[in-house]
Amino acid sequence: MADNPYSAEYDQSLIEKIDQTLAIQKSAYAGMPYPSADYRIADLKALKQAILSHEQALVDALNQDFGCRSADDSKIADIMPTVMGINYAIKRVKKWMKPSKRHVGMMFQPAKAYVMYQPLGVVGIITPWNYPVFLALGPLTTALAAGNRAMIKMSEFTPATNKVIASMIASVFPEDKVAIIDGGPSVAAHFSSQPFDHMLFTGSTRVGKLVMAAAAQHLTPVTLELGGKSPTIIGPDMAIDEGVSRFILGKTLNAGQTCVAPDYILCPNDKIDAVVSACKAQFNTMYPSINDNADYGSIINDAQFERLTSWLGDAKEKGAEILPLSEETTDKSVRKIPLTLVTNVNDDMTLMQEEIFGPLLPIIGYDSIEEAMQYVNDRPRPLALYVISFDKTVQKQLLEGTHAGGMCINDATLHVAQDDMPFGGIGPSGMGHYHGHEGFLTLSKAKSVFAKGKFNSAKMAIPPFGKPIHKMLYKMFLR
Repeated sequence: MADNPYSAEYDQSLIEKIDQTLAIQKSAYAGMPYPSADYRIADLKALKQAILSHEQALVDALNQDFGCRSADDSKIADIMPTVMGINYAIKRVKKWMKPSKRHVGMMFQPAKAYVMYQPLGVVGIITPWNYPVFLALGPLTTALAAGNRAMIKMSEFTPATNKVIASMIASVFPEDKVAIIDGGPSVAAHFSSQPFDHMLFTGSTRVGKLVMAAAAQHLTPVTLELGGKSPTIIGPDMAIDEGVSRFILGKTLNAGQTCVAPDYILCPNDKIDAVVSACKAQFNTMYPSINDNADYGSIINDAQFERLTSWLGDAKEKGAEILPLSEETTDKSVRKIPLTLVTNVNDDMTLMQEEIFGPLLPIIGYDSIEEAMQYVNDRPRPLALYVISFDKTVQKQLLEGTHAGGMCINDATLHVAQDDMPFGGIGPSGMGHYHGHEGFLTLSKAKSVFAKGKFNSAKMAIPPFGKPIHKMLYKMFLR
């Protein structure tokens, strides 16, 4: 697949469209700055129905874009969590919108204080290629629940999916409410430089820095959902077959092209061979064949395929042992790489410096859980951290002693699908969070309101100062 399947002329037309559409959406927002709960719920129901009616078209388009994308991967990881998130928001929008009562100190009585949650306006959403349905329409769900309008920039690597999503959205929303933008990198750069009321970006740390720099020109607040190297720590107590079963789906889903996929394994030194054996047995049970297996996905394009194979070559040159878990020869024409374990790794290897984003899995040994924890803490804070242990002491030690955007205990990746938990990174793995109630708060302005009635108590404390009331106030409150 070409890096950009869109023509220069088409991209230029989109750049002009972005400016026009943003102006139209801002004008439409000004005409309805606070949609009712019923209005928002109707939007969410319309979005849900559109997704359900386009389910097969989305599955087919995803398969076309990837070359081979399991229908079940697409349903389980792209479409189903999107629909579940909409259902969750529909049930809770009215509760989320209720003003939050706050305390008023005695000095300021009689009065009341509350926080109301006001839509921000127009939200810009920049979507990556790995889960283009969930990572476009999940943030859109949050934006609509908070009463906003939205413009969504899709990845140039998923043109077929983009076309279906654009048609689907146009069938239920006018462009002054939701607009889909495709196009190449120049379009994305122009999109990120717009004066949105909030921008939500999902993608690499490198591009996230560019998006944040562009947003700074307008002081546009940003939520950055980035990546990083998410570790899986297998505790000394864990039976290895059971331990591997807890993370292997998270690593093989979408051929490892998942921002929260386990990026490397930390296990006791004396159990590395057992981890290798268990991974091989379980992977081959899940995927008895690779090249002709519709259940096992392809790498998205030639550039990503070449990146992964070159990283393996780099690791091998620097002393790593490469252990493909399939006997089949890797077929470049179908861009499929079996889960490949990498041992004897070191920090000089590119795959130990960068997020892997594919089916390569380094395994690193440790002698104590403290050593494993130190290994994680010596590196940039990851988007996710997985603890595979039934030992409550080990769980507590890692929960309290490490930093990560999110954690799973005895599972991997599934924290992302929990509707009632925020999702987001920390440091190089991201900034801010969305999903559920926290997403609603992120895309709302928590506006403080202090309200007084007919009685004006402040009148007693106005100048000239030195009156008895001033002395009484200082005596009461300066202590």
